[in-house]
Amino acid sequence: MLSYILRRVLYAVPIALAVSLLCFLLVHIAPGDPVNAIVPADAPQAVVDQIRAEYGLDKPLPVQFGLWLLKVVQGDLGRSLATGRAVTDDLFVAVQNTLRLSLIAAAIGFAAGTLLGAIAGAFRGSWIDRVAVGLAAAGVSVPHYWLGMVLVIIFSVTVNVLPAMGAGPGGSGDWAWNWEHMRHLVLPAVTLSVIPMGIVTRTVRGIVAEILNQDFVNTLRGKGLRRGGILLHVAKNAAPGTLAIMGLQLGYLMGGSILVETVFSWPGTGFLLNSAIFQRDIPVLQGTILVLALFFVSLNLLVDLMQTALDPRIKRA
Repeated sequence: MLSYILRRVLYAVPIALAVSLLCFLLVHIAPGDPVNAIVPADAPQAVVDQIRAEYGLDKPLPVQFGLWLLKVVQGDLGRSLATGRAVTDDLFVAVQNTLRLSLIAAAIGFAAGTLLGAIAGAFRGSWIDRVAVGLAAAGVSVPHYWLGMVLVIIFSVTVNVLPAMGAGPGGSGDWAWNWEHMRHLVLPAVTLSVIPMGIVTRTVRGIVAEILNQDFVNTLRGKGLRRGGILLHVAKNAAPGTLAIMGLQLGYLMGGSILVETVFSWPGTGFLLNSAIFQRDIPVLQGTILVLALFFVSLNLLVDLMQTALDPRIKRA
């Protein structure tokens, strides 16, 4: 097991390097000059050249990548072109907010999806199964941003029971674990949980239905094992596959929340990324994309190791 863990960690290193290179190239091949986006239109060319030199944008791309990667290894993601603040400071707050939102949305989506999927798989072909499959299809099909706006119209404008913007009272970005702040989490978390709920429901339904048709389940029934014991065996066999899809969905929640965070003005990585795109803020873009990509790589590694621990039968080359 130890050798497998070390091998998987070593595999993650070149992936992380490839991700950093891809992140750098994608940001720099985008059209537009980031310096022109932050200086006045009538700024002297000498001022533009000076700012470009200060941020190292006057050097060839390979040199810029090398210098940026060297700083990244040291924990320095540079400074924002728009605000002048350290990217790591802004990202530290934004990642906390996105992680908080994603974990709560994942808890809602995974719990509802697992329950619906298990019930649908146990009663496959019944009206319960059809209702669960319909809810899963609706969850996967409904666009995030549309659902978010509908929930805002209903619960923030019409009923006026939940706030629509920010992470705290008055639209602030500060956070505390109290009801005034938790209220701001409800609408974005529910909106973000719908798609993983649908995907987990469909996945769990298929896994449970397949396991219930296997010979060992019929053997357990023939031996007189009670329904609770049979369900325990089904849950153990369904855990690795379910865990894999949940790990992927949690990664998607972290990286794919840009529209939801924009709709609700939630001060997370998605909102930060959206602002950086419009401002052509290259250091913020590079740092945010890199952190999200590395989080996804680390999450996949963690899920892979947990799958192996849950099911020793899994063979890997």
